[in-house]
Amino acid sequence: MKKKIALVTGGYSEEAEISYKSAITVNNNIDRDRYDVYKIDIHPSGWWYVKENGEKSLVNKENFSIIDSNQTIQFDAILLCIHGTPGEDGKLQGYFDMLHLPYTSCDAATSALTFNKRYSVAVAAFSGIYVAKSLHVFKNTPISTQQILSQLTLPVFVKPNNGGSSIGMSKVNNPEDLQAALDKAFKEDNQLLIEEFISGREFTVGVFKSKGEITVLPITELITHNEFFDFEAKYHGKSEEITPAKIDDSIADKLRAAAKNVYSVFNCRGVVRIDFIYNEDKQQPYMLEINTVPGQSAASVVPQQVIAMGQSLKSFYTDVIEEAFNHLS
Repeated sequence: MKKKIALVTGGYSEEAEISYKSAITVNNNIDRDRYDVYKIDIHPSGWWYVKENGEKSLVNKENFSIIDSNQTIQFDAILLCIHGTPGEDGKLQGYFDMLHLPYTSCDAATSALTFNKRYSVAVAAFSGIYVAKSLHVFKNTPISTQQILSQLTLPVFVKPNNGGSSIGMSKVNNPEDLQAALDKAFKEDNQLLIEEFISGREFTVGVFKSKGEITVLPITELITHNEFFDFEAKYHGKSEEITPAKIDDSIADKLRAAAKNVYSVFNCRGVVRIDFIYNEDKQQPYMLEINTVPGQSAASVVPQQVIAMGQSLKSFYTDVIEEAFNHLS
């Protein structure tokens, strides 16, 4: 009997656009000899089962089941392809835990923690992982630009605390530009993370667990044509992604060790992508953030890294799905 897999995509944030692209890549590379796949679109208008012909029907939220060809389909596992809320911040994970349904991402606690950038860097720093000096600010607790500049040294990055794809993010080099950056980020979130700039080369590392073993994918160096790796650089061709990165073994070893350490410290599951800046002065990687549902679109890094490792995407997604069954709560 083939296992029934719900490929869950969409979401309630601006990252839904990326989620749909990820779902296309994943759907095209799932082993149909092992799995029957059903696309579920979690959309502000409702939770929909979307057939190949475009027909839609509502998901039963009581037990996350669907009706297909007059039969009730109960899923064996959930393959998550939602970036942003509610698929990357722990909300769906908690729901699936209550239904005792296995899923392919980190658990609810880790997802919620890593979705909050400030709490992530705080836990990382507590565990001895290098991170940038930062400040957590809230919309309902106003703070002046002078107060911020008295605690942090320019340049700084201002970013929404909960979110991804660099939406609402700015790099601030001059004091007079700080307020505009705060206003821009507050349009996306009511919490912001303001981080001091760390000079160095930017890398991103995919990590996943299969059969109990943590595997670090080939490292990618990110070289942006913009001032920083923003949404345009990520998704509109304004950057170069070099996989595998052309770096000395000593740097690669430190990045791999840091990535494995982060994966373990945060009790990650499935495939995650961890972003680092490698600072030449300290000769250490600084963790920027953890993406617990990394992009899987044709333009995304993780599929590039899987192929660079010599593994097919079909085999990789099989490993990811099968690992989910090891964590059924």
